[in-house]
Amino acid sequence: MNILIIGGTRNVGHYLTRDLLKAGHTVTLLNRGKTPDDLPPEIERLRADRTDPFQMERALVGRQFDVVIDNALYKQAEAETIVRILDGKTGHYIFLSTGQVYLVREGLERPFAETDYEGRVMPAPKANTFAYEEWLYGIDKRKAEDVVAQAGRDRQFPYTCLRLPMVNSERDHFNRLYSYVLRLKDGGPILVPETPDYALRHIYAGDVVQAISRCIERGAIAPHVYNISQEETTSLDEFLGIIAHQLGVEPQLMRFRRTLLEANGFLPDCSPFSERWMSELTNDLSKRELGMQYTPLREYLGRIVASYEAEPRREPVGYKRRHAEIQFAKQTAVSG
Repeated sequence: MNILIIGGTRNVGHYLTRDLLKAGHTVTLLNRGKTPDDLPPEIERLRADRTDPFQMERALVGRQFDVVIDNALYKQAEAETIVRILDGKTGHYIFLSTGQVYLVREGLERPFAETDYEGRVMPAPKANTFAYEEWLYGIDKRKAEDVVAQAGRDRQFPYTCLRLPMVNSERDHFNRLYSYVLRLKDGGPILVPETPDYALRHIYAGDVVQAISRCIERGAIAPHVYNISQEETTSLDEFLGIIAHQLGVEPQLMRFRRTLLEANGFLPDCSPFSERWMSELTNDLSKRELGMQYTPLREYLGRIVASYEAEPRREPVGYKRRHAEIQFAKQTAVSG
């Protein structure tokens, strides 16, 4: 098949491109070209800033693709542009959405199913806050989804939407999991907010690639929306306990009032998986309709940790204040 991938090539896009090439597909990449990639140089690369409709039109004029995979659809206007350009030009448009489309809904209980999408959304949090930025991300993703779904209803635009929770990967350029690994290895306490203490149910990048490949094989037939998430639901303590065991260390978690950690500027860096914006999704529909077989949590965490041990990453920016975190824990414990 002739396949176009829109968006990043650093994480999921990197694995996806290699997987599709190995399967014998012809792959074209479209992105801004600002971040160097280590993919085969013979792959055709198209350059455009997707926030500019004219650049997108110029890059894709006269082209048709069997499948288009969109890793970077974030805004309503971007969705309107890509649907207009691809209408009648692709047999299947697959785009990656997020579990945060549920987190901005009112009155839902975890875990979230695909049928939980419809309903009233919550009002915006206070502007210029972390919560507002996360809320806006979920709202914008909903608007983008709605545009594509409307095109599907109105003119049979062929699409599939995959809603993802937190994606864990050896190539995660945000270094969220790696930041925990460094804190476990240095032996100091990991500062964790007392609330909320939501369960974790993430996804491995390799399983995202598997889901996309299964969607390609299945084609653009209903249902059009799938949650993609690992089988296991764990607490943060259990999750970090698995990683600590693989590293041969003992985890030391210390819980404090969230407001206290925020006032000292430690969140979200000290524990990025402790936010209410970590979605927890069911995966029953994906197993039933796509035949998904998810990688066990311990297995994929072992792969990621082994990758970190074999090739240490650059120290994340959020680890720069690690000394302050440790001093805070000591002083608070003494004063408490």
